[in-house]
Amino acid sequence: MGKLTTHVLDTMHGVPGANIQVDLFRVEGDVLTKLKSVSTNFDGRTDAPVLEGAEFSVGKYQLVFHVAQYYENQDVDLGETPFLDDVVIRFGLGEEGAHYHVPLLVSPYSFSTYRGS
Repeated sequence: MGKLTTHVLDTMHGVPGANIQVDLFRVEGDVLTKLKSVSTNFDGRTDAPVLEGAEFSVGKYQLVFHVAQYYENQDVDLGETPFLDDVVIRFGLGEEGAHYHVPLLVSPYSFSTYRGS
C-alpha cells in the first residue's frame, strides 16, 4: 500500500521543525483541491502518513509548509515581509504501492528537498 510522508529540519537552529503547519493539495490542471492540514510533531514529522491507503492515488500533489509562522514563533526577526513565507513543493506520485517521502530542509532564507526513503 502506498504512502506519503514528510518531515522538516530547521537548518538555522540545527533542530527538527516542530509545530509547522503543512497543507496537502491535489493538483489537477489549474485546480488545487485541499485534502488536509497537519502539523509536525516534536521530531519534525507528522504523527501519521500524510496520505495512505485508500486516500493514496497516482497524480500531482502540492505540499505547503508554513515556515514564516514557524520562525516567528521561534522569535526570529523576519522583517516586515519575510523572504520565505510558505514553501510550496509540487511533485508527482507515480507508483500506487510506493512510499514517497518528501523532506524539507529550511532556514528563513533557503530550502531544499529531495525524494527520501
